[in-house]
Parts: sequence; structure tokens; C-alpha cells
Amino acid sequence: MAITLSDEVVKNAIDTAALTRRLRILKRRSRFKALLLVAPLMLFLISVFVLPIGLLLTRSVDNRDVSLALPSTAEVLSAWNGTDQPDEALFAALASDLKFSSREQVAEVAKRLNNYESGIRSSLLKTARTIRNAEPPYQPKFAEIDKRWAAPERWNALKQAMPATTDFYLLAALDLQRGENGIESVSPENAVHFDVLVRTFAVSISVTILCVLLGYPLAALMARSRGWVANMLLTLVLLPFWTSLLVRTSAWVVLLQSRGVVNSGLAWLGLIDPAQPLELIYNRVGVLIAMTHILLPFMVLPIYSVMKTIPPVYLRAAASLGAPPLSTFWRVYLPMSMPGVSAGGLLVFILALGYYITPALVGGPRDQMVSYFIAYYANQVTNWGMAAALSAILLVAVLILYAIYNRLIGIDRLRIG
Repeated sequence: MAITLSDEVVKNAIDTAALTRRLRILKRRSRFKALLLVAPLMLFLISVFVLPIGLLLTRSVDNRDVSLALPSTAEVLSAWNGTDQPDEALFAALASDLKFSSREQVAEVAKRLNNYESGIRSSLLKTARTIRNAEPPYQPKFAEIDKRWAAPERWNALKQAMPATTDFYLLAALDLQRGENGIESVSPENAVHFDVLVRTFAVSISVTILCVLLGYPLAALMARSRGWVANMLLTLVLLPFWTSLLVRTSAWVVLLQSRGVVNSGLAWLGLIDPAQPLELIYNRVGVLIAMTHILLPFMVLPIYSVMKTIPPVYLRAAASLGAPPLSTFWRVYLPMSMPGVSAGGLLVFILALGYYITPALVGGPRDQMVSYFIAYYANQVTNWGMAAALSAILLVAVLILYAIYNRLIGIDRLRIG
């Protein structure tokens, strides 16, 4: 029997649907195979990069140590209104927690509570040592140890430290605190972190501008050079990567000190008085010089890679149309090289934000950046909350910078090759 036209259409539709399903299955298989190929790398990045950073950032709002070490006190304080005089139930709950807590737990709690009330650390440690052998009633015994236990302010400090999460560290990183009227600024003598953040951004912007001013002409020279001259210039740019950061920073200490190479050379040329050398070290000048030298290759290489792709015919066409060299550079060459400038500027600025070794070695006390204080809180005073809060603010600042860059320029233009 002859196949009708409608049967042929139905058959073609069935074949098309089967082919579509087959292509969809093949596409899923290819995606699954690609996922299997990158899965080890993704697991590695998550385990050694994303997860540790995420755990650190959670410490900026984590406040469970006090409530876990003082569970009975936390339960009684949750029902206390914060204004009445503390009763025997509060003292009994705290005494019970102090008796059953180890010395290490009490020391950690005391250190945490000291962020909410200055001087409570020594008072709590003394109270814990004394109250272990005491019997009820506890209220008069607490008052004998420290009269401040009878005041509601002391117990309000404990109550503020009891919630599992807190914004104390994030606010403190911006020199803010919660007061009677809400969020307010801390006293001027305790305001430190906001100035440090402003200083960090000021130094990073200054270093980025210096790297652009020095790196752009050098990249243009490299792009125009040929043969052994181009190879030599590229080698000189890459040479600092063969030396450790610590060695390069220490070399600037030798060069910039009062009787160092720079001052000795200027004195030999008669440009300065040998008895009055220039102050080039342990100040902002030394920080800018050392950081610019270290970060300059990160600016030169992106600009150079973009300039190498600019066809010379565009410049010759502009010249043939009567454009002077300055106009050719401003209207043709500079716009075409801007993707490299923006990529290098973004890279240098982000790297400069987190610099620690260079400002610590060549800068003075008023030139330390936020990374120094993160290391200080993490390594010296073991205040992980403040270290995490400063890290979180720095990360948020980078994300905001990325968003602004993507909105104004577009991240798709960040190409360096």
C-alpha cells in the first residue's frame, strides 16, 4: 500500500523528535563528562580556598562562645529586663556556670566579655577563682569580690554577649557601637579602624596611579621595540618575579635608609647635605616607592599585551589624514589600549589593598594598612572576631569595586590578550 502524504509527515515528525531527544542526551553526557573533568579542581578550590574563607568570615558575626560556656546564665538573663537590680537567681546561675567551666573556658569568656565592658576580664577571672568554693547565697559574695556585680550595667554587658550572632565586630571595624540611641560612633580616643581603612584605600589608589604613570610609557616602549631590545625589556620586567617579596622589600630598606645608597648617591652629586639626608624610609614615601616597584610588573604586562595587538595601520591612517602625533595618541592609541590599563589598574589596586609585608617593613606606625591589623588580631591578641570583621569589610569593598567597574566599563572589556 502506498504511503500517503500525511503518513510521511508523521514519520518525519517522529524522526525529528527522536533526533532532538538524542541530541539532548548527547549534550547532557558531554556536560557531565566536562563536569567530571573539572570536579577535582572545583573540590580543591572549595576545600582550600572557599571553605576556609567562608569559615573565617562567619567569625565576624559568631558569638556562641559565651552562651555555650555560661548556659544557665544565658537562660536566666533572657528573662531579665535589663533595668531591675540583679537578684539571687542571676548570681546563682553565674556561680554554677563558673564552677562547672574549665579555667580555659573562663579565660576565653573573660576575654570576649572585655569587648563589651573594659576591665571585666580581670574581675571575672578573680570571681571564678573565689566562687568555686563558695556556698549560697551568692549575691553578697559577688559584691565582696567586686562591687560592680551589684550594678545592672555589669549584667547588661553579659546579656549583650549572650546572642549566638552579633554585629559588635562589624560595627567596631568601622569605629561604631550600639548605644542607648542605637548605632553611634565610638569615642575619638578609641577610633582606629576607620582611619586605617581610609589609609589603606588612599595608599592603594596612590600606588595604582603611580604604576599607571610609570607602566604605560614602559609598556609602549616594549610594544614598539623589536628584536633583542624587546626581549631585554621584557626580561627586566619579569626579573622581579624571580626574587621573593621579602628580599625585594628588604632591599628597599637598604636603599632608602639615612646612609643608604640613594642618600649617599644624592650627597655625592651635591644635591643634598650629607648631614641632613632625606627621610625616605619608615614613612609614606618609602611605602609608595617600595609598593610601586613591586606592583609595577602587574601593570606593565596587561598594558603591553593589549598594545601588541593594536595594528600599526590605524596610527598610519590617522597620520595620513592629517592628525598630529598627540591627537593620534589621544583619539586612537589611548582608547584602544584602555582595556589593558583598566585590567592592570584593577589588578594592582586589589593586590595593594591586601599588602602586609612591605608597609610593615618600610612604613612607620602611621603607615600600616588594614592587613597589618588583621594579622595583629589573628596572631597576637587572638581576636578572631575583629580579624574576620576587617577581612569581611575588605572583601565587601573589593566586591563593590568590581560592581562599579562592571557597571561603568564592563567586565567583558577586561581582556589582556
